[in-house]
Amino acid sequence: MTPRRKRLVFAGLLVAFCAIAVGLVLNAFRSNVVFFFSPSDVVANKAPQERLFRMGGLVENGSVQRQANGVTVRFAVTDTVQRVPVEYTGILPDLFREGKGVVTQGRLSSNGVFRAQEVLAKHDENYMPPEAATALERAQKAQTSAAQTLQPAGK
Repeated sequence: MTPRRKRLVFAGLLVAFCAIAVGLVLNAFRSNVVFFFSPSDVVANKAPQERLFRMGGLVENGSVQRQANGVTVRFAVTDTVQRVPVEYTGILPDLFREGKGVVTQGRLSSNGVFRAQEVLAKHDENYMPPEAATALERAQKAQTSAAQTLQPAGK
């Protein structure tokens, strides 16, 4: 085999190896991608049937029903326009409450019930860690103090 032919074989093998590697990476991305849909999207049949996806919204008030086995819970997720019934077997997060935000991951069954494999409760958007709240309070006090100091003496 001539040196030129060796280089061509090596280049061909390198291209083939890269193509296989890219194919494997793209396949892994495709199988691990989980899309997010609102209850309105699910009711409008925009969500995939029998494929894993996430659905988020508010837990509808008065919809939480705990089953006799103690670990299965049925509730409805709403975006204030549409509602989707959800069934989950497992331990719910501490922040799970009616009227609060939730993101569920699972599959939509043929009867329209979302079978959740995971439930994530969303905390209030106004939540702030205690350290940050203390820092903000100090900053406000310093700003008020500085404003009072800079005011003219006659006022």
